[in-house]
Amino acid sequence: MFMPRALKVKRPAQGPDHGLNKKTKADQVDCDQSKPQASSQKEESCQDTETRNDTGERLTESATCESEAQSFSDNAEEEEPVKSFKKSQRWPEPGEPVCVMCGRYGEYICDATDNDVCSLECKASHLLKMGITTGDDVFNVKDKNDDKKTSQPHRPAVNTAANESAYSYREDPFISGLTDEQVERIRLELGIKTEGKDVRRPIIDFEHCGFPSLLSGNLKNAGYEAPTPVQMQMVPVGLTGRDVIASADTGSGKTIAFLLPVVMRALEEAGHGVCSPLALILTPTRELAIQIERQAKELVVKIPNMRTALLVGGMPLPPQLHRLKSSIKIVIATPGRLNEILKQKALQLDKVKILVVDEVDTMLKMGFQHQVLEVLEHVTEEHQTLLASATIPAGTEELAARLVHDPVRIAIGEKNQPCANIRQILLWVEEPSKKKKLFEILNDNKLFQPPVVVFVDCKLGADLLCEAVAKVTGLTTVAIHSDKTQRERNRILKGLLDGDFEVVVSTGVLGRGLDLVNVRLVVNFDMPNTMDEYVHQVGRAGRLGLRGTAITFLNNNNKRLFLEVVKRVKPTGSILPPQLLNSPYLYEQQKRESQKTKMRSDDTLVTKNNLLDIIKRHDRRKK
Repeated sequence: MFMPRALKVKRPAQGPDHGLNKKTKADQVDCDQSKPQASSQKEESCQDTETRNDTGERLTESATCESEAQSFSDNAEEEEPVKSFKKSQRWPEPGEPVCVMCGRYGEYICDATDNDVCSLECKASHLLKMGITTGDDVFNVKDKNDDKKTSQPHRPAVNTAANESAYSYREDPFISGLTDEQVERIRLELGIKTEGKDVRRPIIDFEHCGFPSLLSGNLKNAGYEAPTPVQMQMVPVGLTGRDVIASADTGSGKTIAFLLPVVMRALEEAGHGVCSPLALILTPTRELAIQIERQAKELVVKIPNMRTALLVGGMPLPPQLHRLKSSIKIVIATPGRLNEILKQKALQLDKVKILVVDEVDTMLKMGFQHQVLEVLEHVTEEHQTLLASATIPAGTEELAARLVHDPVRIAIGEKNQPCANIRQILLWVEEPSKKKKLFEILNDNKLFQPPVVVFVDCKLGADLLCEAVAKVTGLTTVAIHSDKTQRERNRILKGLLDGDFEVVVSTGVLGRGLDLVNVRLVVNFDMPNTMDEYVHQVGRAGRLGLRGTAITFLNNNNKRLFLEVVKRVKPTGSILPPQLLNSPYLYEQQKRESQKTKMRSDDTLVTKNNLLDIIKRHDRRKK
């Protein structure tokens, strides 16, 4: 009976010491029978080698015979055909890759989608589900390379579809034909501000980038018809190899803005073998890393030899290590798990050509800063760096500037301000009345638009509030925080995107970068600790230009932020509660700031006229 071979789908063969490729008893018997034959051939070849007099020639032939023996052994192992049906595949051992369709042992990698599959049957079902093919051709197409090892990754001689080696960004004639005044008018209308030397002009359409046809098709299939302002400016700058520090509103499309230069850089250069990616993307949270990898897969689907690897905590380590044994070009990782893998020397970053640090303000805080800098020690200086976030405070920007060389700074909209598409409502609510006020909002037909995300400041508070909301309102409610397993967090996030939950009570794990496209209402039950976190959390309600509402509960427990709240929220036209505007804490903070401003203005050159005044001021400070 004919059994089809691997169609660019089989995983690379692993050595006998690799715990993930466990063999069945039948496989072990076949392997044991092939070993004597291989060893006898090796001995005969080696006897012929020893008759030679030249020592160097003997060493060369010995190495050759060992190589041939290993190749023979590999070929013997690869004679087993790819499993046609899922019922022929075993169930996975703990830590092994899992089929994306049926949950059996994911022995192979689908070349079209880069996902794990267990058999040709599941590959066909997977391709049909993704809408790539009907799936029937998986069984019908013959393998033209029967004599070659199926474990080798598919590398076409000339990749005309991706046009790997020929691409370099050239300004489209339409963009070149615009006058400087027209370009400045475009930037002004779109709120694009740039700093740096020789900044590329913004594109108006993705077609102006001259992407390969496959990538252009993937962009359209993923729903990216026209670039957003940050994509208009960041993509051409990134494609020319310049370092970038980008600040743009939440939900403005920053992920695609840095993914397109990443994908094109990975296409331009051939892979450097296993464990040596060409691109590295660092993110602070697992959910954000998962989302970025999903978007990256959408861009590279059907493009040969474009594999991604997701390295995050909370998931089993062995499958991630197993994944790295393929020829990976793009790695998306959280710093903690990445450092863990680097210490095991299972990954090398010396070939990285482009580095992305997403949510850079969080990544350079004290909690992540040491881990990020530790990762950067493994990356060579000759690489492109892209830094992005919705908020980049002055202190963070100074540190970020040390990671880049001659960067282009891009700011979209008002820097470090909440997204203009979000209606912000600040309510003065004392602690004992918070739950009652939340229930009123959830029962208000005008405000309540499920699903609603409610942010709290602690994990226990999330669980308790979830129980209270479900009991009082009867709404489908779930809590998500860092104590949940990653599988549970993934399930909740998928349910939120699919509309399975009406209310999701969350800590900060959903507060950054995630495209919660169906969320129109966010409630900050607890005011965030910083205004930067506030900007990110309210930004979950206004994604990709859609309008949303953010309601924040405020009281004297948040007095430390009163001045920042007034400075950032008042310019948006939002009405602030009178308890805040008349607060003595706000008055004291305004008074101290005016004094600091006056002191800075008084720090002038000492002259005969102001000498006595400066001395008197210093004396008062000492008292």
